[in-house]
Amino acid sequence: MADTTGSDMKPGSFMSEKSAKIFVAGHRGLVGSAIVRKLQESGFTNLLLRTHSDLDLTNQADVESFFSTEKPAYVILAAAKVGGIHANNTYPADFIAVNLQIQTNVIHSAYTNGVKKLLFLGSSCIYPKFAPQPIPESALLTGPLEPTNEWYAIAKIAGIKMCQAYRIQHQWDAISGMPTNLYGPNDNFHPENSHVLPALMRRFHEAKVNNAEEVVVWGSGSPLREFLHVDDLADACVFLMEKYSGFEHVNVGSGVEVTIKELAELVKEVVGFEGKLVWDCTKPDGTPRKLMDSSKLASLGWTPKVSIRDGLRQTYDWYLENVVQKQQ
Repeated sequence: MADTTGSDMKPGSFMSEKSAKIFVAGHRGLVGSAIVRKLQESGFTNLLLRTHSDLDLTNQADVESFFSTEKPAYVILAAAKVGGIHANNTYPADFIAVNLQIQTNVIHSAYTNGVKKLLFLGSSCIYPKFAPQPIPESALLTGPLEPTNEWYAIAKIAGIKMCQAYRIQHQWDAISGMPTNLYGPNDNFHPENSHVLPALMRRFHEAKVNNAEEVVVWGSGSPLREFLHVDDLADACVFLMEKYSGFEHVNVGSGVEVTIKELAELVKEVVGFEGKLVWDCTKPDGTPRKLMDSSKLASLGWTPKVSIRDGLRQTYDWYLENVVQKQQ
């Protein structure tokens, strides 16, 4: 019987095609901007970049026109509508519809216009709420999702399955990578809807500037979390484009766990806040542990390079230069 998963496909020679056209969708975001930096550092000279005002990825006709005109050789799909719990609860229709539209338009037009290889990026929220820890790729679709972001997660799962379906039916080299919690330059430091790490950084910075005596953080600080610097993710994406052509999605994590307490103390140290750190144990902790099993990627030969301390220092420098200065 023939192999219908396309697992017999051999990776191409991505790194030797420095002048090939590469479309990085979502190049202004946390992930896309890091991928652009990595590709440029690696010597790629023909990046196709379009802002939302240049190209609306939810518009099927516009996406098809772009692909038929530009004919990129490779696509990295880092464009998505993202947000925290509040945004997902308030705009569930947007989170499922916009992400399905972006993925469907880009993946289909990439295939029909002769793209050699596509990398689709998702998120660790695709996994069941009570997945085993560390979470292996095989945990996908084995149980109910976390209800607060299931709209986004369902769209991302559909993207993985679409890549697999096109591989089976068309023998097309579409792969998927699922990153863990990310941080770094171009992160969202908004006071209301940012994730835990940039939120802590902003709060400690503002406390330092205002000479506050203490910073109060929700919970006990005991939950374990995994963080990956976005430059490491970008490095892994280039690695996967070169080395991986498999059917299954690939987890991309650091494999390093820190408690929220350790993280808060590290951020406090990097920012230079001299006051007290107080834990409000009347507030909820959330999931006790969330770690991805990235042994599959490690077995292919990739390991992260940026330590959390160095990554936090670099991120704080970026925050001072790009967020704080613009507020002044």
